[in-house]
Order: sequence, then C-alpha cells, then structure tokens
Amino acid sequence: MFDLDGRTAVVTGAGRGIGSGIALALARGGANVVLAARSASDLSSVVDVVEAETTARAVAVPTDVTSRESTDELANAAVEAFGGIDIVCANAGVFPEALIGDMSEQVLDHVLDVNVKGSIRIVQACLDAVKRAEYGRIILTSSITGPVTGVAGWSHYGASKAAQLGFMRSAAVELASDGVTVNAVLPGNILTESMASRGPEYVAGVSAGIPMGRLGSPEDVGNLVVYLASREAGYITGQAIAVDGGQVLPEFISG
Repeated sequence: MFDLDGRTAVVTGAGRGIGSGIALALARGGANVVLAARSASDLSSVVDVVEAETTARAVAVPTDVTSRESTDELANAAVEAFGGIDIVCANAGVFPEALIGDMSEQVLDHVLDVNVKGSIRIVQACLDAVKRAEYGRIILTSSITGPVTGVAGWSHYGASKAAQLGFMRSAAVELASDGVTVNAVLPGNILTESMASRGPEYVAGVSAGIPMGRLGSPEDVGNLVVYLASREAGYITGQAIAVDGGQVLPEFISG
C-alpha cells in the first residue's frame, strides 16, 4: 500500500517544520524528493536525514516562491534530476502575527504573496511535467486557521489559507480530465521549531485543548500527504482534510 517507488515529489518549504516532515514521509514511501526553501543550510540538513534514513534520493534547490523565475528554475531542476515530476507539495508559508489595526500593507502583501500566490506559482511551474507524467498529485498545505477556525492576530494568515482552498477546488475541476488530483491538508497545532520556541507552558496549554492530548508532529501531516500522493487515492480530489487530533471538534474545553 502507498508505494511511491519511482515517483518524484517537489516539496516547497521543506527546510524545516511541516515541510521537512512531508519530505521525509514521501522519501520513506519511496519517492525521490526535490526539496525547496530559501535557506540552503536548512535544506542540506533535510537532505542528510533523507539519505541517512531512506533509500530515496534527495536534491536541494534554494527557491523563493514569490519569484516566478525561481519557481520555474525549481521545476526545471526537478525534471533535470529525475526526468519528471509526479507530486507537487505546495507547503511554503509564512505567519507573522499582526492585529488588523496594526497590519502594514507590506506584511499583508508578503503573507498573500507567499501563501497564496506562491502555491499557485509552484503549481503553474510544475504543471506541464505533472501532466506528462500521467500521474498527477498536487497537495496544498492549508490550515485549520482560516478555513475552520480563527485566531486574533492571524486574520491575514487565515485569509490566505482559506484562499488556498478556493484555488484547490477550481484547480481540481480543471485538471481532473488530465488525471491530476488536487487536495489540501489542514494541520492543527503541530510541534514544529516555531511552536516549541514559545515554551513548554504554551505548548502544554495548547495541548490541553486537543482531544488527543498532544500536538501533532510534522510526520503526522506527512503521513496524510503520502496517502493523498498514492495511487490508492486517485479518486479523491478537491478535498480538504484536517490533521489536528480533533482540535476543531469540542463544543467547550472541560477542566
């Protein structure tokens, strides 16, 4: 089940956090991975882990998803390295905190440019190769924040994550005749480096509101991505699936 041997996956935002978890899960499933992020040093660390823990090959391509030229170069590098692209994981995202009244135009533009336009750019850059593969899987990393929940200080982030789902649904309809599926994962609170930096008390407080009693791991998100990238998921498209340990379910939090 979920054998990705011989497949090639492009993962943006792969240098750390959820992106590195997605990349490692895909590599464990047998896919060769093309890792994209702005930091070359972060990418190098993930390549080392992939090559140490799996039999897959990994290639690092420093990429800025706000640049059309950069995303095109990423797609070309993937084709040059592995002959094609089967799976595209548009995971790169930013989440600077800003209250509505304090939010600058520059911050708003940056969040929308990376999270929304960056996702669309990478899909556009890889699309011809994905169509040629006759096995297309496009997976967006959205969030429960925006599509399902809201958090003060992250209205711009929530808007960007909801916008990704609007793109996903129309893209799924448009690309279905090419055999390409388009889906999204919606992580809840995941124990990334950024979350851990907030301290153990913060992490414990967030965990207390999750029915499963813990934060998710990047690998939890990666495992769902592997399924959506598999042949077995070929009849699933246009769907947004939460990975949140039941975080959005409680009507109230009991003490």
